[in-house]
Amino acid sequence: MLSRSHRYDTLHASHRGPVLWIALHRPHAGNRVNRRMVTELGELAQTANLDESVRVVVLTGHGRWFSAGGEVPRVSSPDKLGAFQAAGAVARIEKPMVAAINGDALGQGLEVALAADLRVAAQTARFGLPQVREGLLPWDGGTQRLPRLVGRAQALRLLLLGETIDAAEAQRIGLVHRLAAPEALVATAEEMARGIASAAPVAARYAKEAVRQGLDLSLAQGLRLEADLALLLHTTRDRAEGIRSFLERRQPRFRGR
Repeated sequence: MLSRSHRYDTLHASHRGPVLWIALHRPHAGNRVNRRMVTELGELAQTANLDESVRVVVLTGHGRWFSAGGEVPRVSSPDKLGAFQAAGAVARIEKPMVAAINGDALGQGLEVALAADLRVAAQTARFGLPQVREGLLPWDGGTQRLPRLVGRAQALRLLLLGETIDAAEAQRIGLVHRLAAPEALVATAEEMARGIASAAPVAARYAKEAVRQGLDLSLAQGLRLEADLALLLHTTRDRAEGIRSFLERRQPRFRGR
């Protein structure tokens, strides 16, 4: 289990009840992703997955940036890109995840935010994938996750034009789920996270798994996956607790088992 507060070289992680908060912590570099940050995110993902006290993860940035981007990897083969893919590390977190985007999320910084399940942003935040204008291509899932979230047309607009959009536009196209005043962002993200944490943890995790895996399956295969996971839930203690609490007209006390 994580200590209640632990500082890594490039991250800061702390528990707030059932919510694990992770802050990208390279303020002197605009919270840009580097290889050390990828390693530490991978370690935290593994720890969070195994820690039963963690029901939801919130990812944010320290200071005025969420993340200004990332260091350009110099590799000779696609297999070696994994050491630089922070969004890939974030995507390995099995618990529901909220990105609390406190400031600009650009380039690889936006790709990291795309790997979360829900996104709440400060009204002053900006978003963009400028890599093509710089002679580069997103390498951390941007070309794949973005169209799945906002559709092909809006994804190509951001990728090919390299536009930087404001938070209101990000919400309009479906990139961001909720906006908040900068001073209210933490409270808004905490409210979202605790709302998720109040549900049955196994059910929330299975719902996330069904959606993420189902996007890569045919409809028939996705429906089978949904049915299989639903049947698995019937074997959990939380499922029995949900039925009991309904019959007894009280709030359920879910244990994640």
